[in-house]
Amino acid sequence: MRIFISTGEVSGDLQGGLLVEALYRQAAAAGIPLEIVALGGDRMAAAGAELLGNTKGIGSVGLLEAIPFILPTLQVQKAAKQYLKNNPPDLIVLIDYAGPNNVIGNYARQHLPNVPIVYYIAPQYWIWTPFPNDIKKMIAVTDRLLAIFPEEARFFEKRGVSVGWVGHPLVDRLQNPPKREEARQELGIAPDELAISLFPVSRRQEVKYLFPNLFSAAREVQEQLPQVRYIISLSLPVYRKPIQEQIDKHGLKAIIWEGHSLTAMAAADLAIAKSGTVNLEIALMGIPQLVVYRLSPITLGFARTVLKYPSPFLAPPNLVLMEPIVPELFQEEATPENIAQNAIDLLLNRERRNKMLHDYQRMRDCLGEAGVCDRAAREILEYRK
Repeated sequence: MRIFISTGEVSGDLQGGLLVEALYRQAAAAGIPLEIVALGGDRMAAAGAELLGNTKGIGSVGLLEAIPFILPTLQVQKAAKQYLKNNPPDLIVLIDYAGPNNVIGNYARQHLPNVPIVYYIAPQYWIWTPFPNDIKKMIAVTDRLLAIFPEEARFFEKRGVSVGWVGHPLVDRLQNPPKREEARQELGIAPDELAISLFPVSRRQEVKYLFPNLFSAAREVQEQLPQVRYIISLSLPVYRKPIQEQIDKHGLKAIIWEGHSLTAMAAADLAIAKSGTVNLEIALMGIPQLVVYRLSPITLGFARTVLKYPSPFLAPPNLVLMEPIVPELFQEEATPENIAQNAIDLLLNRERRNKMLHDYQRMRDCLGEAGVCDRAAREILEYRK
C-alpha cells in the first residue's frame, strides 16, 4: 500500500511523524507492506516517510509574512503534483496546512478521482472561517475527516462530512513524559533555581515581531528574580543565531536547548510560549504557562477590520473549553511590562498556579484516551472510498 501525506510547519511535522510511526506499526500488525511518501519535515523522515520536499520551515501567519514562502511552497507543490501524476497512491492524507493542502487536494480530486482523501487534523475552520469558500473547498476534497477535538467533529458533521473523532495525538506523545528531576539534571538546572522555559519561535516572522518584547520581559523578570534561569527551546537551527543575539543583548542567564522540547518543559517552573500546538504540550505536561503573540500591524488591521476574528481566544488550551485557562497577551497587551508582571505572578502566586493546573485536567478530559495515533492509522489503512 502506498500512502501520500501532505503537511507543513513544525507542528504539522510533529503530528505527521506520530502518524507515520503509527501507520507503519499498524501496517506491520496487519501484514500490509507499506510505503509512505510525503511533504513534511525531519520528524516524518525519521519515522520512515520518504520526503518529496521539506515543508517544516515553510509557514507564516499573515499577508506580508507569507510572501517569502510563496515560491518555496509552489516548488514543493509542483513536485507533489508530478509525483502524484506518475505514482498514483492508494490513499492521500492531508494534515492541517490549509491553503497548500487545498491545492494538493484539488489536484488529486481532478486528476485522481478514485484515490480517497482523508483529512487528519483539519484547519481550524471550526473556530472561525474568514473566507466561507475555503471551507467549501476543503469539504469538496475530503472523503473522510479524522477529528482531534469533539467540537471539530460536531462542526464538520453538521456540514455533511464523514467524520470520526479519534482524540488528540499529543495525548499519545505525552504518555511517558520526562520527569522533572531528570530533566533538570540533564539541563544543569540547580534545585534552588527558578527555571523558565521559553518557546518563542517556529515561524520567521516571530523573530521580528515577538522577540524584542519577549526578551526585554525576560530581562525584567531576571532583574526582579535573580535566581531565574532560562531554557530556550530551539525549534529550527536557523533560529539559533537570532536567539543568541537576544541572550547577549539582554544579559540573560540562559541556555539554548536543541534536544527534546518535552525535556525543556519538564524542567520548568513556568513556560512562556508563542501561541500554537506547544501550548497544549505544556498544558499536558502540567506546567503553568503564559501565552504571548504579536503580528505585523498590516496583518492585524486586516484581521480586525476585514476578517473580524470572532473567537475570544488564540491558545489551544483555551479553545478546547472556550475558557481562559491560560493567560494570553496579544499584540498591544504583549508589552515587556505585562509579560514580566504576569510571569512573576505565575511563578509566585500559588493559588493562580493551582487553578491553572486544575483547569488543565478539565481540558485533558476533552482530548480522548491514549491510542489516538493507532486509531487514526487503523482508520486510514482500512478506509475504502
